[in-house]
Amino acid sequence: MADKNSAWRSPWVIGWVAMVAIFFSMNLFMIFMAVDNNPGLVNEDFYERGQDYEENMMKRRANDPGWQMKIQLPRKIDVDQLIAARFTVKDKSDQPVTVDQVMFHAYRPSDAAEDFSVPMLQVAPGVYEAELRFPLLGAWDILVSVKRGEDEFNTPKRIGVGIDWMP
Repeated sequence: MADKNSAWRSPWVIGWVAMVAIFFSMNLFMIFMAVDNNPGLVNEDFYERGQDYEENMMKRRANDPGWQMKIQLPRKIDVDQLIAARFTVKDKSDQPVTVDQVMFHAYRPSDAAEDFSVPMLQVAPGVYEAELRFPLLGAWDILVSVKRGEDEFNTPKRIGVGIDWMP
């Protein structure tokens, strides 16, 4: 007659127990890493900011001057390479627009600690430039923010640094 404990020593039972233990261990590890390495990409006041979304979008559409705004960057950007970013803004009749302030914002989708902003300087009517470096490899979200009086207008773009990227 077989030993009562021999059923627990079967390779199948040991395999299932090992798989369950590995499953729970990996889940606990992933939970720990998610809490410990939070990139901080969620706004603390997301609900309050979303409350007036529709009303704010209607105001923006009503105040939209119809400008043609364009971000120009080199086709290939390497990590820590000094580059010139150019931004042009023209009105509906293709004439250059002079604004109060232009800011170049770079957001790292995976790590908010690497985000940076650089003021852009006017080099010609309607043309603004800034020299900058991207410190990390991968995808970056770019936002050029234009202020004229109390109004602010934004132009977004996604780029890849140090990788082949077709925007």
